[in-house]
Amino acid sequence: QVQLVESGGGLVQPGGSLRLSCVASGISFSISTMDWYRQAPGKERELVARITSSGSTNYADSVKGRFTISRNNAKNTMYLQMNGLKPEDTAAYYCYCKVSAFQTYWGQGTQVTVSS
Repeated sequence: QVQLVESGGGLVQPGGSLRLSCVASGISFSISTMDWYRQAPGKERELVARITSSGSTNYADSVKGRFTISRNNAKNTMYLQMNGLKPEDTAAYYCYCKVSAFQTYWGQGTQVTVSS
């Protein structure tokens, strides 16, 4: 059974930091491309950051320089370090895993709220 479990969300003031985690089970994590997506109310889900099996990363322009994606294959875990948070970063954040074109999975999401 495949599971992606996100954690680390919460309420933070503007300028603050959070670290999200996504723990995967039931998949070949080390060969998977892992993404963080987010979806704000009334908006489409958007790609925030991606890390490939080789460790290459890319980011949405809106988070470059503030967010850092990483992974620990020994722990089957992906992270998103979020610094300099802004109110517009408020959204549900989702972990997404692509093992192959036919094996893709979503986590249940974790809420991030940036507000004073």
